[in-house]
Amino acid sequence: MESNNYLGIYLGQDKATVVCLSSRDRNRKVLSCFSVSIGQQDGQTVSSTTPVDVELAALIAHSCAQRELQFSHVAVALDCSMFMQHDVHSDFSDPKKIAATVRFDAEEALSADVTDIAVAFRIAATGQNGSDLTVFTAQQKTLSDVLLSMQNNDLDPVTIEPDVNSLSRFLEETLTLPEPQNPATLFGILSDRRGYLVARPESQRAATLRTFLINPTQDRNDLLQRETLLTTALTENGEPTKYLKVFDSTNSVDYQQLSNRLNMQAGDIDLTLSLDIEPQALADCADPVDVAIAYGAAMAHLDKTQTINFRNDFMPYQGQKERLKKTVKFLSVCVTILLFAVGLYFQVRLFQENRKTGRIRTRLAQQYASVMFGKKPSGRTSPVRQLSAELRRIRDVKSGQLNISGEESISAKLTLVLGAFNECAAATNLSIDTISIAPKSITVVGDTSSRKNTLKFFDAVRGSGLEILRYRYDQKGGRDTFSVTAEPKK
Repeated sequence: MESNNYLGIYLGQDKATVVCLSSRDRNRKVLSCFSVSIGQQDGQTVSSTTPVDVELAALIAHSCAQRELQFSHVAVALDCSMFMQHDVHSDFSDPKKIAATVRFDAEEALSADVTDIAVAFRIAATGQNGSDLTVFTAQQKTLSDVLLSMQNNDLDPVTIEPDVNSLSRFLEETLTLPEPQNPATLFGILSDRRGYLVARPESQRAATLRTFLINPTQDRNDLLQRETLLTTALTENGEPTKYLKVFDSTNSVDYQQLSNRLNMQAGDIDLTLSLDIEPQALADCADPVDVAIAYGAAMAHLDKTQTINFRNDFMPYQGQKERLKKTVKFLSVCVTILLFAVGLYFQVRLFQENRKTGRIRTRLAQQYASVMFGKKPSGRTSPVRQLSAELRRIRDVKSGQLNISGEESISAKLTLVLGAFNECAAATNLSIDTISIAPKSITVVGDTSSRKNTLKFFDAVRGSGLEILRYRYDQKGGRDTFSVTAEPKK
């Protein structure tokens, strides 16, 4: 599917015209256009019991497949024979309130039951007393047949609107005139069987739209004169219409005669120039007016202000966008559940590994403390590396390869302390509780018979070649307890 390609279909009772439009940043190009009609499509035969709309939808789908057309959205413009147009007044100015009450206003204006009728509207003018509406009504069965036949052929239209609205959009977006449209210019578009009048006032009022049928034997000058007078009377903009621009597919309108009768400047316009389609491509189409209507329907995605869409009232669009939304929601739920399951799985695995790590660390801490003299493992360095480093240091000390300035071996420290013990142990009634040896110091905890004897022990320690760093003593249980930390003299 091409996201910037749009298919516009002008659907009549027995024929249809299709335009495939490529639109990128307001740059539009017609990729293909063609017309199909009942019983005239490459010899194809369809059962006579097949409904007309089903046959047309099948012909449209078949022709699109033959031309290998790719598009993202479909819009349908209904022929004026399939709907009716009414002027209705609403007491509200808010579009939301108007949309909520327009069926009641239409039922009151028509004096008929609108239960089986689809309603679409556009706001023609607003004021203190409410809004003037142009209301279009179509039988729900007609719309249902069109929608189902289109959907069965993979052509689900986003919008279904009146043909005159599509034509009005086409004129507004593509038609350029040398004369300034002041006051309003009235456009008359005549096909082989239909007539359309579009009056765009200078004010902010919406365009006045009119459609009428044309009999092949009818005088088009008289018909256009009558319909023009009715349309200009409905505009009610306070200024006379001075320009009438007409396109007649049969080239049978006398513009000089119209100018004299209507007291306005009547002239022709060329829709084929605005269509910007090669003549050989137009040869596959029934009528340039039908192509213009289908072209305007394909531009429905550009109308961001007020779109007359029967699908807003009957069988709201549930096509590609809605399917995409549902798919995205479903995928979002699935991805959320998947991520939750994956997170839970890894969380359980992490919890199990942490339990194993905790058990190993507890066992290692006990074994580490037994060989490191009560020292706890450091959180910054691996206990295995600390043990390995300590083992290497002990081996180097024993082998005599380690010579660190200011640090003596454990045996040397013990020798000095034992020398101090032997010198004063008997005289001071010395009792030793613990001896703790660190890499650079030695701590002795014990007691003597008196404070005097404790001080004698301190003097003996100093005399043995040790330097006392700190000490503490106290009286306890008739004995003088002490704790002294010393290191070899430098």
